[in-house]
Amino acid sequence: MCAKREDGAVPPYGPRPSSPASGPTRRAELDRLLEFAVHDTGVLAGAVFLLASDGQTLRLEVTTGLPAEYLTPWSRVALSSPVAVAEALRLRRLVWLSDPEEFARRYPRTAIALRYHCAAAAAPIVTGTTAWGTLLLLWPGSGTAGAAGAAGPGPDRVAAACRSLGRFLRDAAGTGHAVRPGPVPRTLPQPSARGRDPAAALAAADLVERLPDGNCALDLEGTLTYVSATAATLLGGSVPELTGTRPWQSLPWIAGSPVEDCFCGAMLSRTPASFTVQRPPDQWLAFELYPDGSGVSVRISPTGPGPASPAGSARTGTFPGEPIPLGEVYQVLHLAAALSEAVGVRDVVDLVTEEILPAFGARTVALLAAEDGRMRVIGRRGYNPEILEYFDGAPLTCPAPPVRVLATGRPSFFATFEELSRAYPPAVRQKDVYAWAFLPLITSGRPVGSCVFAFDHPHPFPEQERVVFTALAGLIAQALERARLYDCSKELAQTLQAALLPDSLPDIPGLDAAARYLPAARGMDIGGDFYDLVRVDETTAAVFIGDVQGHNVTAAALMGRIRPAIRSHASTGAAPAQALSQANRRLVDLNPGRFASCLYAHLDLAHRRAVLATAGHPPPILRHPDGTAEVLPLPPGLLLGIDPDADYPSAEIPLPPGTVLALYTDGLVETPGVDLDDAMSGLAVQLARARHQPMEQLATALIDHARRTAPRTDDIALLLIGLATAG
Repeated sequence: MCAKREDGAVPPYGPRPSSPASGPTRRAELDRLLEFAVHDTGVLAGAVFLLASDGQTLRLEVTTGLPAEYLTPWSRVALSSPVAVAEALRLRRLVWLSDPEEFARRYPRTAIALRYHCAAAAAPIVTGTTAWGTLLLLWPGSGTAGAAGAAGPGPDRVAAACRSLGRFLRDAAGTGHAVRPGPVPRTLPQPSARGRDPAAALAAADLVERLPDGNCALDLEGTLTYVSATAATLLGGSVPELTGTRPWQSLPWIAGSPVEDCFCGAMLSRTPASFTVQRPPDQWLAFELYPDGSGVSVRISPTGPGPASPAGSARTGTFPGEPIPLGEVYQVLHLAAALSEAVGVRDVVDLVTEEILPAFGARTVALLAAEDGRMRVIGRRGYNPEILEYFDGAPLTCPAPPVRVLATGRPSFFATFEELSRAYPPAVRQKDVYAWAFLPLITSGRPVGSCVFAFDHPHPFPEQERVVFTALAGLIAQALERARLYDCSKELAQTLQAALLPDSLPDIPGLDAAARYLPAARGMDIGGDFYDLVRVDETTAAVFIGDVQGHNVTAAALMGRIRPAIRSHASTGAAPAQALSQANRRLVDLNPGRFASCLYAHLDLAHRRAVLATAGHPPPILRHPDGTAEVLPLPPGLLLGIDPDADYPSAEIPLPPGTVLALYTDGLVETPGVDLDDAMSGLAVQLARARHQPMEQLATALIDHARRTAPRTDDIALLLIGLATAG
């Protein structure tokens, strides 16, 4: 027997006589529990999200009180996503969102996509350690947890509803009939508030038809369920044509007007709204919307444009629950896409100062970062540098607005200088600046910085604009944090790369050498390419170049072990075959799961000859003293790290004065769609054409040519060895 609540209602928290077996029966019970949860908590709408079979995705199953399409941004979300319904289940706690600005601050991506703001609570549906889904409840206005009615549901009743849903889902699964998310979300029909007596319905229709204005009714999904003859005439259609359609779809002149936005806003606020719309060519119509839990009644009457209404489709009136205008949504989505492409901090700063500033009609903008307990100005546009000097280096305990918003986590908007000076008396009036938006940049609960927009006219900052600014601040904070991490990793990579490659090449009499390294265009700017020139004695030198598979920290670390090993063999005067064999066995013993290529040359300057061997590396290019160049056909050798017993045959070539030997990694010649042999022949042609260039200039020219000809996704190492001419 179920216990009664204090208000006398009997909650459906007790077990059913038998577990539902069929799919429709199970879903009907789920629907009943959702409807009771909405009624019991006193909210206007609710939804149930179920955990998919993969255990990693939440999917919207059913809504009541509003169409499922209103929750399209939340219809399918990963459990790891920064979305309220996912966070509630992931953290097993109630997520309470009673204020639009708080919503935008905590979930900026969702706030932009979900244009109609209202208070919400997301609660996990769990039994024991098993997660089933999330219950989402929506109600108008803002409120605080624990209050009832318009201020929001009581957390205890939300928890009771979740327990009831959890027990039902657990019992259904226990009988082998688990409730899984359907292919598409469902919207429960709303019962009519009145009976459908035919005589009363005809009398009501006659009453409406006698009224001088037009009248119509829409259900929760925006479908016209009743249209009076006068309303049809004013709208420019007929009763049969309009009934059963959505006006913004069946009437071309309404598409793009505020009708759909205001309908949705009125539905979510449950508050009357009014506006005017121009029906082409010059007929102005006044719309009055009166919503409840079953739909919206609309009164339509001829009128004239409001005093602030320009020609076209302007509107005037009141809009409780007014959504963010589509233009601003698309604008922010565009900026969000641009922010996602920003790589370093400089990119984020440039984007904020060059694109976001004009997009919002602001005069000036400043971007400040929190570093080591102080604020640092990292970017500005149009801002008086003397004003910003006060903030640059200010401690995070400073009461100035750009700093204070970080401490509170809440943005501050000042429509006039008088408002700013009341909140912050030390504020200095700036020429041609009259309104300010101070936005905290916070990501993952950690302050990143703040962003300040200033306007050259008093600016009222309506609620929907504050939501846009707040959501935008969240997107900027995320982009800035990613950019700072990228910059740090890039600096680390460059430091590591510099430590692993030679600081400079040795000065060897009779040789003119130049080297270049170009990191990959993608990744961490670090790779496995290596090179070195080693002086063995007065007339002998060794030169080698190689490439460890991959261009990341692992490749660089492995390169850091191979290059010193080969160098140690080179310094003893080891022959190429011997040096490569020993390096190969070393790599096999390390068993890193990666291979490496290497080209090794032993230079005998006294006898002007070289002995070369390759371990799967691109062949060198030899430019003869007469300026002709060729790709040297060396006997092949296996990549290092495959077979410990591999042999590396060598070849000997003459090195007369004026000869240039070019050693390089495949990043210099590999181009998508181009045969590798053709690419190496092309490099030989470039080398031949540049016969009169100094070695350093030649190295720069070859690298620049590689940059210009095609996008490069691999590292490039280049080592040029020139034999000095006689005299």
